[in-house]
Amino acid sequence: MRRTFVWLPWILLVIVIAGFFVWQKAQTPPAPVAADGVKMPAEKTQPLVDTARQGGVVSYSEAVKVAAPAVVNIFTTQKVQETQHPLFSDPRFREFFGDQFGDQMLQGRPENSLGSGVIVRKDGYILTNNHVIEKADQIVVALHDGRRAQAKVIGTDPETDLAVIKIELDQLPVLPFKLSGNEVGDVVLAIGNPFGVGQTVTQGIISATERSNLGINTYEDFIQTDAAINPGNSGGALIDVAGNLIGINTAIFSRTGGSMGIGFAIPAQICQYVLNGILKDGRVIRGRVGLQLMPNAQEMTLEPTKGALVVQVDDGPAKEAGIKSGDVIVQVDKLKVTNTNQLINYVAAQAPGTTINIQVERDGKALKFDVEVAERPAVNQRQGQFIPLPR
Repeated sequence: MRRTFVWLPWILLVIVIAGFFVWQKAQTPPAPVAADGVKMPAEKTQPLVDTARQGGVVSYSEAVKVAAPAVVNIFTTQKVQETQHPLFSDPRFREFFGDQFGDQMLQGRPENSLGSGVIVRKDGYILTNNHVIEKADQIVVALHDGRRAQAKVIGTDPETDLAVIKIELDQLPVLPFKLSGNEVGDVVLAIGNPFGVGQTVTQGIISATERSNLGINTYEDFIQTDAAINPGNSGGALIDVAGNLIGINTAIFSRTGGSMGIGFAIPAQICQYVLNGILKDGRVIRGRVGLQLMPNAQEMTLEPTKGALVVQVDDGPAKEAGIKSGDVIVQVDKLKVTNTNQLINYVAAQAPGTTINIQVERDGKALKFDVEVAERPAVNQRQGQFIPLPR
């Protein structure tokens, strides 16, 4: 009996050790098997991307904490005309009485609309969309911290659908511009006030860059995103995961009026250019040379990456230099021209009086012309006070 008790602890120890190895083997996943039944080498079972090693993000809360305070809600009020009584709109009433009542049948009523904006300078300058404020008689800005202030229009640029307004408040948060380094596939967040429900954050990626020829604005170079953008997001921020401003949300493609995963934002480079122009001159000054170009969608006879076709030459610098309709512009200064929109944006960015070199192909020959850029006439720009840029 004593011998049995002497061996019992050792027997139990062996059982425990054997059980441990059986359990450990059960926790090890089986090696993957290829379609032909052959086991794959162990080293190929590692994930393609080590999210821990690559610093994978599991939350965007820090970016939102940085950016959200600088995104504001915009309430606008405008006077619209409506009849005082439905009877005045009745055709039989008008047939009997005529229009003798005139404007007495109409009265003004305030109409509120909602949009968004982004504080871009500590002294109260806000970027938003021109279509948010263009018809407003009064603009009220509501901040993330609960404060409200009446805003005044500093200047607008309908050709990019941007506007600059200003509020008089202190201790304002600012969202910094990110002017480059944005690539297709990057994660982005859209912040705004969709449908007036309050500040909302949506997440997506950059679906495309340099989108143009959409017929939205005169000058187009949009960032496309699948982050949900809805009515009320207009003028709001598109940010990266570090909380930098990469664009101002401006439009969506939709068959229903709501988000379908195709939204467009004006990139930060254009936003900064328009902001600086309005603060410096009260409006955006652009260059022109007097050329009418064929839209890219119609350039069926050209190679996909070759130039911009001139369809008409107006009176102006290009005509004086010798450029003719039918010429294909392939280069301007050091820029290789691959599409019409690229050329339009380049010329518009040149200061009036600047001389640019335009290279064209005509009847198989390469020709070069020096063209002095003229000033493009302003298009329905709403100007405010002159605000010089800080030194």
